[in-house]
Amino acid sequence: MSKKVAVFRREHFNAAHRLYNQAWDDATNERTFGKCALPHYHGHNYELEVKVTGKPDKETGFVMDMKVLGDLVKQEVHTRFDHKNLNLDTKEFKDLNPTAENIAIVIYKLLRPHIDKKFDLQIRLYETPRNFVEYPA
Repeated sequence: MSKKVAVFRREHFNAAHRLYNQAWDDATNERTFGKCALPHYHGHNYELEVKVTGKPDKETGFVMDMKVLGDLVKQEVHTRFDHKNLNLDTKEFKDLNPTAENIAIVIYKLLRPHIDKKFDLQIRLYETPRNFVEYPA
């Protein structure tokens, strides 16, 4: 039996974005991205779940201190993306289309260096209550 345990931290942030490929004309963007390509942006109330999996520490019983994980998410994600226009206000999406998939990958890359390599990390990002992505899958 594996003694691995998964711990989760749920956070949320609000952000605007526009899905748009600059190499395409407006008609192609609208056909591909629908209303998400409208030129004046739109917003989401993103729900973020960060999953860390590993063996609990023998002394503390923690896989990872949830306060530390919460502070890390606030520092690396919330301060960068909350109440921002992802296309205009962030360097991470200056040249990257801010799809839910790409946002999840970026969040993973922001958090991974701060979480011990002995732990697995997975990001689940809800763009709406019915639409979400996971990285890695």
